[in-house]
Amino acid sequence: MNTERHPFTPFLPDGCRLLMLGSFPPGEQRWSMRFYYPNFTNDMWRIFGLCFFNDKLHFVDTEAKTFRLDRIIPFLNEHRIGMYDTATAVRRLKNTASDKDLEVVEPTDLKAMVRSLPSLTDIVTTGQKATDVLCACFDIKVQPKVGENVQFGFDDRTLRLWRMPSSSRAYPMKPERKAEFYSRMFSTLYDQA
Repeated sequence: MNTERHPFTPFLPDGCRLLMLGSFPPGEQRWSMRFYYPNFTNDMWRIFGLCFFNDKLHFVDTEAKTFRLDRIIPFLNEHRIGMYDTATAVRRLKNTASDKDLEVVEPTDLKAMVRSLPSLTDIVTTGQKATDVLCACFDIKVQPKVGENVQFGFDDRTLRLWRMPSSSRAYPMKPERKAEFYSRMFSTLYDQA
């Protein structure tokens, strides 16, 4: 069974305040672009469109069946939202993108990543495997419920961990409902700015 290395470098804008962590990208045959949440059936960029623009298709190029990276990158930079995953190397136990079929071979050095982001206040995990890996790394004993957060200490900082619904279509919830959870989290962050 082959070990796959992460295909993308961490996206960490200047002054990154929010770090969004999934588990690992799907296989390249499922990509519609070379960036995070690349599977056209994944709802992450539709969720962002609903949360910030009240438009599910704001970041979607329906005709080309891809996402509008030319809008996504400036948006993430402006809102200081970073993206990466909790695994740097995995083995796929089956030929799927499902978390349950991923074996984490090398977790991401999340402590080093957090230390490199002095403005970081909040971390979002977008699935159970990502939440498990992060909680193990930072010795967080009680995981937040979906849509909620817990505070945890690291070095001399207090950070918040948010557990959001997975943006995968395999997670049985409509994008509009998922966006309600994400909207509450985003408004907590950006109302404090």
